[in-house]
Amino acid sequence: MKLMVQPDDGIEPLLTALRSAKTSILILIFRYDRSEIERALVEAVQRGVTVQALIAFTNRGEEKNLRKLEMRLLERGITVTRTADDLVRYHGKMFIIDRKELFLLAFNYTHMDITLSRSFGARITTPAIVAEAVKLFESDSHRTPFTSTVHDLVVSPTNARKELTAFIKGAKKQLLLYEMKISDPDFVKLLRDKMADGVDVRIIGRASPRASALPLRTMSMRLHARAILRDGKTAFLGSQSLRKLELEARREIGVIFTDGPAVKKMISIFENDWQKAQPAVQDSMETAMDIPVRRVAKIVAKHINVKPVVEQVLERVFDRRTSDVPFEPGEVAQTVRDAFREEIHDAVLLALRDMAAQAAQMQLLRKED
Repeated sequence: MKLMVQPDDGIEPLLTALRSAKTSILILIFRYDRSEIERALVEAVQRGVTVQALIAFTNRGEEKNLRKLEMRLLERGITVTRTADDLVRYHGKMFIIDRKELFLLAFNYTHMDITLSRSFGARITTPAIVAEAVKLFESDSHRTPFTSTVHDLVVSPTNARKELTAFIKGAKKQLLLYEMKISDPDFVKLLRDKMADGVDVRIIGRASPRASALPLRTMSMRLHARAILRDGKTAFLGSQSLRKLELEARREIGVIFTDGPAVKKMISIFENDWQKAQPAVQDSMETAMDIPVRRVAKIVAKHINVKPVVEQVLERVFDRRTSDVPFEPGEVAQTVRDAFREEIHDAVLLALRDMAAQAAQMQLLRKED
């Protein structure tokens, strides 16, 4: 197994893997704005590799870009299938080289996730896990039911709740988590119980108000990772957060592994991130304000015109004269807009909390007068 760390490793390990394919590439795409990936797939077809792309039917506002991608890939000789619409989302991120190497990713094929976010990926060659991933890919491509037979491949909604519950219950000394937004009440209770048993539980990321009692810190760097490190020996890495929706109503994919060097490296990175992170502050006022804040953030983000800025900045990065893959600033813009929405949510919430605190202080001063 080999670990990828973002933003340190960048896109090159993915391109190297795609270029190494000799017989086949199976790739699952949820969100995309990296033309290098598309170019590598096209080059694979040109050297005789069979390439099959499974494209998500939706990804929150980018359906048009996904449909454009499908057409471009089809025109270049790539077999394209689309996920069903039976689940809320097909959110997994993986590709498989020659049916021998599985690249399981916590990040999308986007500039935001790869170059500006903390995230991880894993190259796995364990035959049973790779075969299970191939089976999952083919099931979703043909829209047939998937039955889990390998516990270490964690698939929502098939076995994720069961396997992650068992994984966390097995902790004896420590649980370190990167979490996008933990909210599932069963997992919140389980982590609290582990803390009561003396297990060192620490979380970098976000959590719902019901999880406010958990030791939580937030990073200044954008986070796009879901990972759990257990007792310094075992790790989970995947696309699913500990949220009911992602465990039970979406296709999410993760893996449990015991590779010593990879786990140690993730722990080292976590400890460094933890030292730099700030304690998260959450209270009952935040709970009451969360719904209107989300609405405000959504409205504001919708009206942010990021496309011209994206075009200007990325034109300096890409040499479009040597690329036969069309550069789609709209795709990058949507990725940036989604990230802005998250940041706006937090900024608006912080501003409202400050205003509420100031109002409370003024009211207290009036009473004293």
